[in-house]
Amino acid sequence: MYYALRRFLELEGYQEVETPSLVAAPGMEPHIDPFAVQFTARMEDGPARLLYLITSPEYAMKRLLAEGSGPIFQICKAFRNGEISATHNPEFTLLELYRPGEDYQRIMSDLERALAAVEAQFPSSQLFGGVPYERVKVEEAFLRGTGIDLRACPDADALRRVADRAGFRCPDSDSFEDLFFRLFLERVEPGLGRERPVFLVDYPAPMAALARLKPGDDAMAERFELYAGGLELANGFSELTDADEQRRRLLSERQLRTATGKCAYPLDEEFLASLSRMPPAGGVALGLDRVLMLLLGAKAIDEVLLFPAAEFPQY
Repeated sequence: MYYALRRFLELEGYQEVETPSLVAAPGMEPHIDPFAVQFTARMEDGPARLLYLITSPEYAMKRLLAEGSGPIFQICKAFRNGEISATHNPEFTLLELYRPGEDYQRIMSDLERALAAVEAQFPSSQLFGGVPYERVKVEEAFLRGTGIDLRACPDADALRRVADRAGFRCPDSDSFEDLFFRLFLERVEPGLGRERPVFLVDYPAPMAALARLKPGDDAMAERFELYAGGLELANGFSELTDADEQRRRLLSERQLRTATGKCAYPLDEEFLASLSRMPPAGGVALGLDRVLMLLLGAKAIDEVLLFPAAEFPQY
């Protein structure tokens, strides 16, 4: 699978890169927790300090884009604390790629063709070959699944009121993203990508993450997720290159982490400084273990991992 991916991407003009797995400033997403690692310098005097295993190589790869790398990709291990289930392992394999000068539409095209190239190595699989995949706007899928018009819900309070009227009982402490996913996971996600892969596109602005807002429609962000076989496989954007806006979003996420009792991490100032030099770009992260699950017909991620975390011994 990795050989087919590398061959396809290199023919498409991507260059493979490698970035650090240990970083001083991890991602700030409220629902993702990194592993903290205490580093003690043995060769010279100095205080111990915390480093973190990456949850994604995104920040470092964008710094490479800012230095003029051109199209780049990486196949690497990523780590997320607390995530273990039939479809989650705390250590997993990501394909992450970025193409400067393009937006999320081109990235979706590159991704679906890359998956078709991989599937060609698995004659028994017929899930990824039928390109182009369907594209469904988030607001359309959400309206069909819940009866709620997201455009009438610009913030958490508005979404909570509408959800209550629709019969969903949501905690007052939930953020917009909490509320969205509470409804989404119950009523929308189960029907996505069952027959053929589908791109869910254009997320509400409060869920923009590291994506830019749509030109002419700042209620929506140029973000997509790929669903196939009932699984979420990928998350991609037209990348945000406004350093001031990115700082505001990270500070908001840090505030939310603090409010929910989670660790608030330092901002990656080198990443933020690089955004002013970064060209317009599109990018995506694809979970390769889940792709392999679908290609092999596996029911759980443990079936495609040689050393799954569920089998770690207890000492």
